[in-house]
Amino acid sequence: MFVISKTKYITSMGELKRKDNSIVFRNEKGNTYIPIEGIREIVCLNEIKINTKFLDYISRFGVVLHFFNYYGQYSGTFYPKENLISGKIKVKQVQAYLDENKRLNICKSIVNGIAINIHETLYHYYKHGNKDIKDILDWLRKEVPILLEKEINIKRILFIEGLVWQRFYSIFNKILKEEFVFNKRVKRPPDNPLNALISFGNSVIYSKTITQIYGTHLDQSISYLHEPSEGRFSLSLDISEVFKPVIVFKTIFDCVNNRKIQVDKHFNKKLNYCLLNDEGRNIFITELEKRLNSVFVHKGLNRKTTYLNAIKLDGYKLIKYLVEDKKFVPFSLKEMY
Repeated sequence: MFVISKTKYITSMGELKRKDNSIVFRNEKGNTYIPIEGIREIVCLNEIKINTKFLDYISRFGVVLHFFNYYGQYSGTFYPKENLISGKIKVKQVQAYLDENKRLNICKSIVNGIAINIHETLYHYYKHGNKDIKDILDWLRKEVPILLEKEINIKRILFIEGLVWQRFYSIFNKILKEEFVFNKRVKRPPDNPLNALISFGNSVIYSKTITQIYGTHLDQSISYLHEPSEGRFSLSLDISEVFKPVIVFKTIFDCVNNRKIQVDKHFNKKLNYCLLNDEGRNIFITELEKRLNSVFVHKGLNRKTTYLNAIKLDGYKLIKYLVEDKKFVPFSLKEMY
């Protein structure tokens, strides 16, 4: 169990309870007391017992509780009662979903944002001598915007998004160490170390986005690129997409190429799946949180902020588009000084 910034990660089996005016985590090693002040979210990465008294207590402080399954994949969230409810924003969200042009504008912006951030992430390697990736850099910069400007529908936009990720995955073997071989993206369950890192990292950024959007007036169930559906916060899927290259994949590339995470030390490999072990998971979470909470100067705001706060800012940008018709442009690495 460890705390990074405002997030508490529970990595071992045990029980979470309220004890007086704090939280206690209890397992075979004893009791660990956690002050409720300053905690924004709790991430349970193992089997945890809880009771309604505990849930009521964290609700009063607006603490979000995320659950992950054995495979390191997001399972669900306990969401406190929303205190930022806006009927006006909800109506605007629905209207934008039903308005084909508005929905297309949002979806195009998201996919273009993914392409821009993948380009900026890969350009680092090109600049340092890897000329093998020039073709994909040119395609991302020149061709993707053209594809998105054509007369297209949502289905076509989703196809282009899939193509962007596919082309991105195709060059991993050119920029990563040989032991992290990658043939194709496999999710449930991941079948090799690189797929394990991607699945776990994507799940963490999704849960982070849920918490950040909780701090806005947006309804998490009304989305645009991903179809709204029961049983998931689909708007968080939309918002988190542009941050995956910047946060998840930059962290993966750093951990792999600097040997912070190694195939023979940090994974449990079974017959048909591969998972991070406890040590590997803790290393990866630490590096991911460092990136999420790293500070940069935002060009638009002309002040310092973090990647984590940039996720919430994208929520506010979407609200601006819904209410004021101000163009929605998701976060880009180009916004940094």
